[in-house]
Amino acid sequence: MNNWAVISTWNMSYEGLKTSADLLKKGTDAKDAVEKLINQVESNTEYTSVGYGGLPNENGIVQMDAAFMDGNTLAQGSVAAIENVKHAVSVARKLSSNKTNSFLVGEGATNYAMKNGFEMTNMLTANAKKTWRQKVKETHEHDVHPYAGHDTVGAITLDQKGAITVATSTSGLFMKKNGRIGDSPLSGSGFYADSDIGAAAATGLGEDIMKGCLSYEIVRQMSAGKSPQEACDSAVYSFCKKLKQRYGQVGEISLIALNNKGEWGVATNVEFTFCVADNKHEAQIFTANPASNNKTRISAFN
Repeated sequence: MNNWAVISTWNMSYEGLKTSADLLKKGTDAKDAVEKLINQVESNTEYTSVGYGGLPNENGIVQMDAAFMDGNTLAQGSVAAIENVKHAVSVARKLSSNKTNSFLVGEGATNYAMKNGFEMTNMLTANAKKTWRQKVKETHEHDVHPYAGHDTVGAITLDQKGAITVATSTSGLFMKKNGRIGDSPLSGSGFYADSDIGAAAATGLGEDIMKGCLSYEIVRQMSAGKSPQEACDSAVYSFCKKLKQRYGQVGEISLIALNNKGEWGVATNVEFTFCVADNKHEAQIFTANPASNNKTRISAFN
């Protein structure tokens, strides 16, 4: 049997990963498989950091960032601060076919989605609006800082033909400034893929992840011969140390990686869950934690 594999961030992606694994098992290409995975997370209102039901910015508006990259051609598409679009990652995928104008933001991204027939809807659910109103009240009355949740769904797929694709989607920081953009739609920071080598995707505090271009760095280290796990550990922990020394602090940073052999790796500076499946193993959720020896400790998710 030809190798195939899929890895994704956070246990919220588990059902989507199982869907993607079934598709890859049947010979579906990596691009379709990763889009379906992300779409499933975007549609679930229980997940407050991605897609429909995502928590809004300071003005009560859900603004989403997403990206899509074809590891065969290196084609990329991204959207940022897009509004009222059910599946931001699907818009990013369509943009990846453009030679120019492949990264659109704000009103331009939203108008592009409308003109190209993507499903449009009010992305602010009743529950998300209630949470936003409560946070506005708390912030006003008690000077509470805005919630900094930032759980991006990122996924990498390897199909039976050896093609690798990576995609990301997020509604970003809850109560973020209007127009704020994180690392998720930024090539090299939130994602990167090269089918000759492998791919990586990030989740965490975008303002810190983009300081290190960590997704590209992991792929670069894999190209130099490191395994995905070695590359993740080397890139993430050395950068966290540098950022702490030179910037004074470091936010949450977690990355996943997959190479063209179907081998995977993960590194994180917080407790982090992720999902994996391949042609030899059924879909499973794992928990990753940073260890004192600059290596990631991985265990089965409970």
